[in-house]
Amino acid sequence: METPNCSNSLPSAHTRRDFLRQTGLGFGSLAFGAMLSRGLVTEARAELSANLLARKPPLPAKAKHIIHIFAAGAPSHLDTFDYKPGMKAFAEKSAAGQAGVLFPSPFEFKQCGQSGLAISEIFPKLQEMADELCIIRSMHSDIPAHAPASKLMNTGSAILTKPCLGSWVLYGLGTESQDLPGFVSLGGSPESRQAAFLPSIYQGAKTTFRTNAPANKVIPNLQSEFTNQTAQRQQLDLVHKLNEKHMQSVQKDEQLEARIESFELAFRMQTAATDAFDISKESQATRDKYGKGELGAKLLCARRLVERGVRFVQVEAGGWDHHTNIFDAARKSGAAIDSPAAALLADLKERGLLDSTLVIWGGEFGRTPTTAGQVSTNSGRDHWSKAYCAWMAGGGVKRGMHYGETDEIGGQVVSDGVDVHDLHATILRLMGFDHKQLTYRYNGRDFRLTDNYGNVVEKIIA
Repeated sequence: METPNCSNSLPSAHTRRDFLRQTGLGFGSLAFGAMLSRGLVTEARAELSANLLARKPPLPAKAKHIIHIFAAGAPSHLDTFDYKPGMKAFAEKSAAGQAGVLFPSPFEFKQCGQSGLAISEIFPKLQEMADELCIIRSMHSDIPAHAPASKLMNTGSAILTKPCLGSWVLYGLGTESQDLPGFVSLGGSPESRQAAFLPSIYQGAKTTFRTNAPANKVIPNLQSEFTNQTAQRQQLDLVHKLNEKHMQSVQKDEQLEARIESFELAFRMQTAATDAFDISKESQATRDKYGKGELGAKLLCARRLVERGVRFVQVEAGGWDHHTNIFDAARKSGAAIDSPAAALLADLKERGLLDSTLVIWGGEFGRTPTTAGQVSTNSGRDHWSKAYCAWMAGGGVKRGMHYGETDEIGGQVVSDGVDVHDLHATILRLMGFDHKQLTYRYNGRDFRLTDNYGNVVEKIIA
């Protein structure tokens, strides 16, 4: 893919900056405000959105959209999707390289569907969707700390400030929706939606979506309180003329271009965004399937967004940091995501969207096979990055299968290991990219999501 140049220069025409500030069109104050309906967008303005137009990927691909459910806090693989029945024979014994005593899962597992995938009882609805899942049981990394491990999972780097997965996907493919952001974040940290050195048009749009929230308040300043639509259109057209004059007489300013593109997108979002975030338009039966919790509302909203062409939706589904009382805590966290995730998969499949939508679930690392002290009702598990799990569904992955294995206590990967870079490389391949070729030149170097690492997990691709 041809990589655009990255410019860090600031606008030198003070008249333009003054105009943006004085008319309230500065990026911070506008922030997706001052909207107009799609019919008021002129042809001259449409050309500014060229970088966001949907593009055909260079490689064959089934996946067109991604819903990434980030299980922040690090779920225990041993209590969710990596069944170790043999651990009961070693209960409360010590293990080499492990602190504490071995702690077999207190939860029952069931072989589910025609595939026979073993899934914990804390996910009764996902058990019913087993034949749609591709469970990776051999995830691993070297970082057992939440902040850097989360950063690694979302951006491919535990240290450097780099673009997140969603920004890379949007940069590579653009978006099918020209009336909504191509990348929407429904909760989560700033790092999970950052564009870093990519142009800011590829950054995830932060929302404050929650159950029963007014749809026109999900994105701040969605509607202007100060100017009517005609005046807003005139202001943006004037900015366009000033920008063209600047480029002809001074220099091209890519950061300003990205900012103006954001204004134009904001202009078109008034009607489209309000409609997309209004889950009250769904039938009561559909809403009931997703449940009454916040995660259910978010995943239903995620389905509505990809249905309207949004390329990437990030949903944080945390609460998995179970150092103590895992008996109750894991049940609670499992119940929060179980019905919503199962409903999302079933809903996408029913609407013919699952084949083109890649759904991903997983956290930043796993949990120890041991617990401190003796096993009790207050037992939990500590951080463990040497082995953990994730699952994917739809979007070109094989269904009803698991990939990779850990040892008899779930402490180490023993076959088909998958690190974060491998996962990212595979996701990009499912979207139609060779991860080594999707690059962006910044500070004299070609950067990519997977840095100098990553191998596609070919065996899970359908």
